Order: sequence, then structure tokens, then C-alpha cells
Amino acid sequence: MRLLGIKGEDLAVTFLKRKGYRIRSRNYKTPLGEIDIVAEDGETLVFVEVKTRADNSFGLPFEAVDYRKREKLKKVALYYLKNCCKKDLPSRFDVLSIQAGGDKSKIEHIIDAFE
Repeated sequence: MRLLGIKGEDLAVTFLKRKGYRIRSRNYKTPLGEIDIVAEDGETLVFVEVKTRADNSFGLPFEAVDYRKREKLKKVALYYLKNCCKKDLPSRFDVLSIQAGGDKSKIEHIIDAFE
């Protein structure tokens, strides 16, 4: 993972913790792919995709979460639910779109991004 991506995920974890989320896992890897962050928001399990960009020359960060990426994340989330959860939990997908700029970064939190 590139340095910008690591910085973005670190910012995302701090942001989510400040909002009261409990982080379960970072960079959860499966044979099907990876989820950046798995967290709990109250009783809801949240699969978080983090996209970080230094500038907008390739579009806004969240625009990189296209149909193919969403479908892959859904498969990885199902894998997680089958292998790591002892009970059925409500779940959702969030996207954290981070525009990293020097000392300041802009974070856009898209809750339930796939609905």
C-alpha cells in the first residue's frame, strides 16, 4: 500500500473513532479481496472503503468505488459475515472519501453508500 493510502486509512480510523465507531479490523484480507475497515456503529456492522487522493485530477476519491469495486466488496463482506460473526448483525457499506492536502484533509463520510 502506498504512503498516501496508509495516511488516509489512519485518518479514517481516527475519524470513525471520534464518531463513536468501534474498529473491529483493518485491512481484512480474504482470498476474494480486502476490506479497508470493519467497524461497529452501535449494533450495525459497517464495512468501510477508504479512498484517498492528493488532488482531483483523476476525479473525487469516492468516484473510484465503481460497480465492480462494490460487487467485490459485497463478496468480501459476505465472507467476513460467514467466518467472523457468531450471530446475524445488520450491516451496511460506508465510503470515506479523503482529499489529503498538506496539513488539512477533507473527509466526506458517505453512510450506506451502496443503497
